[in-house]
Amino acid sequence: MEIEFELNGAPVRVEVPADRRLVDLLREDLGLTGTKDGCGTGECGACTILVDGEARLSCLMMAAQVQGCRLSTVEGMAGSADGALIQRAFVEEGAVQCGFCIPGMEMAALALLRRQDEPDRECIREGLSGNLCRCTGYTKIVDAVERAARDIGNQRNGR
Repeated sequence: MEIEFELNGAPVRVEVPADRRLVDLLREDLGLTGTKDGCGTGECGACTILVDGEARLSCLMMAAQVQGCRLSTVEGMAGSADGALIQRAFVEEGAVQCGFCIPGMEMAALALLRRQDEPDRECIREGLSGNLCRCTGYTKIVDAVERAARDIGNQRNGR
């Protein structure tokens, strides 16, 4: 079946089998390997992307489900002002270790910060729930999202 969608701001038209998982389409067919296939069961969050602005687990979606949707992956984050600030905050706060979970964490953070301007630490933890990290621990990741929220707010307010 042929599907069409927007991916990181660009139109995509691709032929996919009905049983093709979205994570496999992104990684194997479209070469966007930033989206990770960690557990394949929706438990780890490494495959988190945005679909029409909402954080979704691409390992649990069939490619055909994104017909007509807007998708954003970690590769497209740097192209947005908010995404670039989130990525910089993760680096500067030391929230990146092995890097496997970070793309999903950053995508979940982007979805959260687009919903809520000034989340407190509990709200950030809740917004990242479902995204697991084995290396960094969550303190530095929460610090990074808190900093990104502050930086995004400053940018929007011209500071």
